[in-house]
Formats: sequence, C-alpha cells, structure tokens
Amino acid sequence: MFTHVWQQSSYCGEGNACLQAAATAAEGGVRLRESAEPEVVLLSTSARLRALLAAVKDGCCP
Repeated sequence: MFTHVWQQSSYCGEGNACLQAAATAAEGGVRLRESAEPEVVLLSTSARLRALLAAVKDGCCP
C-alpha cells in the first residue's frame, strides 16, 4: 500500500480546518482532504485543480 505525503499551508496554524494536498503520480493527479475529516479524500487531476484555483482567484465563486 502506498502512503501519501500530505502537505498543508504554513498559514494553517494549529487549527483543524486546513486543506491538505498530496501528489498522486500513479493516478496522475492530486488528492485533497480537510484536516478535520482526513478519511474523506477527493481525487482530481492537476489540470482541473489549477483551473479551479484560477477561477476562484478571478472571483468566480462567492
């Protein structure tokens, strides 16, 4: 079984509401989870995650 290396922003601090990400080379993407519920994991491609982040930065979502 492969163990993912989870990373989170240094801005997160000590709280339990942090987004964590792990690269998944074998699956060609990235895994995302919230630190408060680490058993719930979303899988996305790198391209789709980049598109989502760009859209949020451009103000698409309230």
